[in-house]
This record gives sequence, C-alpha cells and structure tokens, in this order.
Amino acid sequence: MGLWILEDKVMDHVPGTTRYFDKPQEAGRESDSHLKRDTSGSVPIILVPQPSDDPNDPLNWPLWRRDVIMIILSLTAIFATALGPILAAVTLQLAGDMKITTTAAALLTGYFLMGVGFAGTFFVPSARKWGKRHLLIFGTVLLVASSAWGGAAGLNHTSMLWARIFQGIANAPFEALINAIVGDLFFVHERGKRMAVTNLALFGGAFFTPILAGKISDSLGIPWIFYFVAIFCALCLPAIIFFVPETAYNRDPRLNTDMLAASESTQDVTFSSGLEPTTSNGNAATGDEADKPENASPSTEAALPPHRYPGADTPKRTFIQSLKPFNGTYTHENFFKIFFRPFPLFFHPAIFWACLIQGTLIGWTIFIGILVASIFLGSPNYWGPVENGYSYTGPFIGALIGFLMAGALADWSAKFMTRRNGGIYEPEFRIVLVIPQLIFGCAGLYGFGIVSTDLNRYHWAWSVFFYCLEVMGMVVGAVASSLYIVDAHRNIAIEAFTCLLIFKNFFSFGLTFSAFYWVSNNNTREVFMIISSVQIVICLLSIPMYVFGKRNRSFFHRHDILKITHLD
Repeated sequence: MGLWILEDKVMDHVPGTTRYFDKPQEAGRESDSHLKRDTSGSVPIILVPQPSDDPNDPLNWPLWRRDVIMIILSLTAIFATALGPILAAVTLQLAGDMKITTTAAALLTGYFLMGVGFAGTFFVPSARKWGKRHLLIFGTVLLVASSAWGGAAGLNHTSMLWARIFQGIANAPFEALINAIVGDLFFVHERGKRMAVTNLALFGGAFFTPILAGKISDSLGIPWIFYFVAIFCALCLPAIIFFVPETAYNRDPRLNTDMLAASESTQDVTFSSGLEPTTSNGNAATGDEADKPENASPSTEAALPPHRYPGADTPKRTFIQSLKPFNGTYTHENFFKIFFRPFPLFFHPAIFWACLIQGTLIGWTIFIGILVASIFLGSPNYWGPVENGYSYTGPFIGALIGFLMAGALADWSAKFMTRRNGGIYEPEFRIVLVIPQLIFGCAGLYGFGIVSTDLNRYHWAWSVFFYCLEVMGMVVGAVASSLYIVDAHRNIAIEAFTCLLIFKNFFSFGLTFSAFYWVSNNNTREVFMIISSVQIVICLLSIPMYVFGKRNRSFFHRHDILKITHLD
C-alpha cells in the first residue's frame, strides 16, 4: 500500500499508474529505459503519454506554442463564462425595469446555465468524432452574435431570455472542452499549473465581470454590458482562427503508457525491444534520426521499422492546412452512439465524485451570487447595482488566490508524493488538493451564512471576506477534480467532462429556479448551515476515493461501463 492507497488484488499494473522519475533504483523497472523522457530538470521524467514521431502530434509542438494555445483559449473562456454571472449585480434592477418577478430575473442566469448543459451534450460527441477546432470557432462566433443580441434586446424579456440561452450554447464548447484540451497538449508533469490557469479562466475570471457590470449599467445602461463582451469576443476570434489548430490526435494506444494495463508492456511502445533511449528537452523532441538503422527489418507485430515511433513518415501540415475547421474524423463510431456515452458514466464512482466535488460548490457560489443583491438591498446598507458589483471584488480575489494555491500545489504535491512512493505516480495524489477546498470552501459557506444574516452586527466586509474564502475553495476543488479525471481516466476524459458540465449546470439551474423561494420561506442562516454541512460530507467522500481509487480504476478497466452498455 503506497501512501495509504490500497493496491489492487487483481491487476499487477492498473491503468493510470505510471513511472514518473527516470530512476530505476526508485521504481525498479529498468525495462523502461527505452521510453522518451524530459531531461530539462535535475531528475529525468518519463514522458506520459509518450509522444509519437508525427510532427502533427500536439505533444511534439514546442512548449511555447502549446502555452500560446492555452492562453488564447483561456482568455476567450474568461469572456465566455463571464456571461454567466453578468446580470448578478443588476438582477433586482432588471426585475423592476422589465416588470417581472425576482425569480424570473434570476432565471435569466438559470437559462444561460441550461443552455450550456443542453448544448454540451451535443458538442462533446461532435468533438470526439470531428475534433475540437470547429466547435471553438463556432462558439466564439456565436458568443459575438448572442452578446450583441443581448444588448439589442433592451427590456424585452422574451428576447433577452432567448439571447441568454444562445449565450449558454456559445459558452458550452469552452466549458466542455478546455480542460480536455490541456490533456491533449501537455504531459502529466506539465498539466498542474496549466489546469489551474484554465480553471481560473472558467470559474474565477467570471467574478471580475459583475465588478464592472454594475458600474457599466449605471453609467452606460445594461445593454453595454453585453456589447463589451461582443467586442472582446470579436477580438479573440482571429486569434482562435489563426493560432489554435486542431488538438485532437489519433494516438497509437501503445503510446498511452498511462492507460496501459499489465498485459500491455511499455516495451511495445517502440515496436522494438532494442530501441535506444530517446531524450527530450521538455518539448517532446523525438531524438536523433541519424541513429536509426537504415536497413532495419520491420517489426512483425507493428509492421513498422524498429527504433521508430508511429508517425515518423507523416508530412507536417502546412499553416494553410491547419486553418481548416475540420481535419477528418477521429472515430468511425456513430454520432448518436457517442452522444449517449456520458450518461452511463454517472454510475462511475470517480466521475460522480468529480461531479460532486466540482459541481456542488460551483452551485453554492451561484446561489450566493443570486442572493447578494437582495441581502444588501435593505437596512443597514441599501446597496444599488454599483455597490453590488463592487462586492464581487472579494470573490475575484479569492479566485486569484485559489489559482495561485492550486498552481503552486498541484505539480509540487504530485512530485513530492511520487518521490515518497518510490518514483511511482498514482492519479489519486491529485485528490489531496481537496483539503484546501474543505478548509476554505466550507469555512466560507458557514461564515457567509452567519454574517450575512446579521448585518446589523457584522460589517458587510465580513460577508465579502467569507465569499472570498468560498470561491478559493471552489477553484482549488475544480482543479483537483479536473486533474484527477485527466490523469486517471484520460481515455474517457471528454465524456467525463460532459458529465461534469451537465451536473454543475443543471444543478445550478435548479438553484436559480428555487433560490429566492427557498430563502424567503426558510431561515436563511439555517439554509446556509445545511448546505455547508452537505459540502463537508461531499469533501469527506474524497477519503474513500483516495484510498480505494486504484482498485476502482482496476475494477472499471475490467468491467467497462461503456462496453457493458454497448457504447464503447
């Protein structure tokens, strides 16, 4: 049992478990010496997954290029997800101006979330079959159009509602795919900080919007909230078209060393047991081609020359070719078969755990955001839209701190625990990031429930402070669950992120539908004590997930839900 993770009793090697450091004395597996590795640090690191020799393999692109792609997508995702809480500061103003109920005004946020969840179920199978690039372009174009529509809707509630639904549809490609794209572009040891950046963009950057939205609506009018989003998304569109190529890649299964089972030796990766070790400077370079024998006979198993990885003879795509929205198909499976794949995965314990860890705290965050305007509307604060917007400074700072915390801890903790585990990496090491979520997220929920319901006793700054803590925990938890899914179940990562998208958006939609009714008919403090306690229980589920996670991976490798349901 390594670091309290129970070893599997059936499989000698469980998919997801990999050798991390290139130190045979630590791992006891000298047969791995043929694998490519990153030698840029003091200790060589085995590259997981193994890159092919194909110049079109995203893992072979220079690190700076992969980072540029991630930054462009993260910036666009900030504007896309900013549309979610963009009306939070002006909810009560909208209710009065449009002459609708407060719940109907809150549902303008709820229907955005429903649009995300609904569209994501269709976009993900499209990404699996035809790649991700066409969806990113489509989503950005629709962001521009639907945001302009939202501004032009004015006080027409029906038009605004449909604009919000289409804004949710436009946001879906970014929420559903951006974390999976991190898995496409980066090796295991590179993902931690990048996943922190993408999750900050998805879940943290949105808190900056209400800060500006309240002031913009007061100075220029509510339509300009949407017009500014349309303008910034229009600026992002050329960057996505010209600098974000397709990241989907049909990798030979033998290169996915993190997904190999015991019966699938890593020696098969090179199609030759005599391959000389190939090093990398961190950009997945494929070694010196001159060292390959010119007259080597093909491998009988792989029908490829020895000492060569797949794709060595594939020509590099030109820049013009990379601009195509479609680059063929990546699976021959039926679209509707792929469409139904995520739904059985809700019965997968690891994926359901990730849904709870990420989805519930995001839901409580939206729940608080809906109530902020009504909580501070009356005595002793009498806040308007501008002050409500400024109150989001706290959660925005919390998102930044959560990002820094997750970025600092994600890769460091994985490397530290891997060293303690004799050089063997277990995906369950990512679960320890739930500890900050438990501490800060739950403290934020309890604290906000106590101070926001007694504003005559507690200064409003305390409510903002505890909202800050809650968002810190939310960001760290989102990083933890996303990293675990990518590292432990990368072969079904797209479907898993679809489950997360469906769960968190429909859960949050339900909260927007019932938030004001729930609070107005119950003691607000008691409501927050209940949801805080529920969140503690959810975080504590990480203990059995950590201890039994490896056995869970083994069980569901041997009893594949998708095979059982004939959706594999």
